[in-house]
Amino acid sequence: MRTIRVLGVSVLMFGGVLSGRAAYMHAKAELAGVLIRRAWEEEGKSGKVVKPWEWADMHPVARLRIPRIGYDEYVLDNAAPRTLAFGPGVVANGTMLGEVGNVAIAGHRTSWFLPLKEVQNGDEIELEWFDAKKKKMCKKEYVVKRMEVVEPADVHLLKPTDEDVLTLITCYPFGYGAWSPQRYVVRARAAEANPGSVNEL
Repeated sequence: MRTIRVLGVSVLMFGGVLSGRAAYMHAKAELAGVLIRRAWEEEGKSGKVVKPWEWADMHPVARLRIPRIGYDEYVLDNAAPRTLAFGPGVVANGTMLGEVGNVAIAGHRTSWFLPLKEVQNGDEIELEWFDAKKKKMCKKEYVVKRMEVVEPADVHLLKPTDEDVLTLITCYPFGYGAWSPQRYVVRARAAEANPGSVNEL
């Protein structure tokens, strides 16, 4: 009986530790989100890089919205693993924000880019960023043209292009499963670009 009682107490304590850790991680993520938003607002006013916290090795460079599904997140300046813990990030070998080409953004399938599973052809995507040359906030609208599941080694949708496109990429399948052997890609074309065919993207 004593053994069962001790075991029961141990299970309760272990559960408490796990619950406490989950609550801590959630609170940490919420605080990070607030600080990133503030950094973005300050960058928009000053035009200078603003770190969300003193020791941060990243900062927000864009705001990504998909109105139909209520998506609204801040995009960080790189897609390094430690950065993606705080938000979607710009893929280094993609086109720079504001330039014509293939702007690529990556995010986790369990959090920042989980809502991509709700995206449909024809959805509008808004990308806002600060243009240092023009010294003002700029915005570009894109229209979703295709969604595709690819193998990790298949990077044809991340290659440079003369088309003005936005590529969003995350692991697949969506959710918290242990395995994510594939990649889910959303490709959108700038709204002011010539229509063209989906296959050209």
